[in-house]
Amino acid sequence: MLDGGAAAAYADLFHALSDPTRLAILQHLSTGPHRVCDLVDHLGFAQSTVSKHLACLRGCGLATVRAEGRASWFSLAQPVLLADLLRGAQAMLAATGEQATLCAHLMHPASVSPAQAAAGPGTTDGG
Repeated sequence: MLDGGAAAAYADLFHALSDPTRLAILQHLSTGPHRVCDLVDHLGFAQSTVSKHLACLRGCGLATVRAEGRASWFSLAQPVLLADLLRGAQAMLAATGEQATLCAHLMHPASVSPAQAAAGPGTTDGG
């Protein structure tokens, strides 16, 4: 029997991962917290585009936001689980003949050094 709620949850998650812009945002967030203006500068997209995609990523639980004064810092919600999911997708692509790899920070979150993690917001190079 099909569970409509579960199917919708999976569809929302895979929809969030289906857009190259959102994948680029996730890759940047894998290097550490970013503000919308940081992502706009790094990616070259309009602020409204970045904000729309961040809302999608937050809506399905892939990204979180933390307010600090007037700034909002966006981060990966579950970097290890996301890496596991993306490694599974990479294996599926390889099995179908497509060789594709996303950035090392996103695929292997432990590769972010403890110093980078401890440095906190505003100290990342943006990936």
